[in-house]
Amino acid sequence: MTLKDLSAATDLSIGYLSQLERGLNSVAVDSLAKIAEALGVTLHYFISKVDGKNHDALVVRSYEREIIFAENRSNIQFHLSADRSDKSFLTRHVEILPSAKDDELISYHHEGEEFVYILEGILTLHFNHMKYDLYPGDSAHYNSETAHAWGNYTNKTVKFVCVHTPNLFRA
Repeated sequence: MTLKDLSAATDLSIGYLSQLERGLNSVAVDSLAKIAEALGVTLHYFISKVDGKNHDALVVRSYEREIIFAENRSNIQFHLSADRSDKSFLTRHVEILPSAKDDELISYHHEGEEFVYILEGILTLHFNHMKYDLYPGDSAHYNSETAHAWGNYTNKTVKFVCVHTPNLFRA
């Protein structure tokens, strides 16, 4: 499959796919799911690994959390469930490092709904052209098909739990 074919099948630009292929760009889970679907594989194809861990475990210890991805060294996401293959929603711990660059923020949308619960710091939620500052103990629950993004405009790391459907890691 050419990059042009993959671009047409995923609605992702050829330039973005080329950078991704060469390891020059990071990928969001929903974009990776589009690529997996276009290639006829599951999301597990890209992320599964044999590492001796018990992936059927009920409990995930803090030191065993798997990193989903680290975006531009500013957004780090960890799985909070060991076996995600048969779960209907996805649970993540997200950490966003400080950034004053609002122009670098990219809104996105995807199927399903999303819930965030703030643990530390102040998260700025961009939703449907509005900004909401969320503080520790605050939460938001929204339809993810509406354009949204997360920002951290403080000098401290923001930490929060995110739960969303559908589970793109489901086998």
